[in-house]
Amino acid sequence: MARAFAEITFTPSVRAVQDKQGVADLYEEFLTPDAEPGDTLAQPEMVFINNRDGFYQATISETGWPYVQFRGGPVGFLKILDNKTIAYADFRGNQQYISTGNLGDNDRISLILMDYPNRKRLKIWGRARLIEKSDDPELLSKLQMKGYRGLPERAVVITIEAFDWNCPQHIPRRLTLQELEPHLSQLQRQIIELRQENQELKSFFNQSE
Repeated sequence: MARAFAEITFTPSVRAVQDKQGVADLYEEFLTPDAEPGDTLAQPEMVFINNRDGFYQATISETGWPYVQFRGGPVGFLKILDNKTIAYADFRGNQQYISTGNLGDNDRISLILMDYPNRKRLKIWGRARLIEKSDDPELLSKLQMKGYRGLPERAVVITIEAFDWNCPQHIPRRLTLQELEPHLSQLQRQIIELRQENQELKSFFNQSE
């Protein structure tokens, strides 16, 4: 856990609950000036982000309601611009523009990136800027994934304020079809080999008779 995470999430009401539960002392060190800042991406975070094909995103409406949605795309569609900035192309969807409207009023944003097979989770807090395609076509071109049919309307550029690696204890292990493919291929090869072996044994016993 890092200081930036603690400063954002450990609000007075959270600290009050921690104190009531008898765990406040466990987190004191993360609020000291000497604690690791945790607001600049290093190699482990960059590799993790580059390998994701989706994430959960939360924004806040002007009436104070959180709005959470899943953003998906090809692996690597969430790009790293530098060690404090990530961005993705906002592809045209159902045209409700809820996240877009929310970010126009409140630039706070939070992401949860999941790696279910390895039970890893990275949480990111930041400030988002919406950049229309007409305002920076070069950036949108950089964010566009070759061969992907999605139509980018704008870029969402996020300046990171904090991140945190979450406890894996309750993360279920799940695999996509693509992640399952190597395991399925091995089973299919074994089935083919067993069928061939079975056929050879049948032929041998038929000849023996």
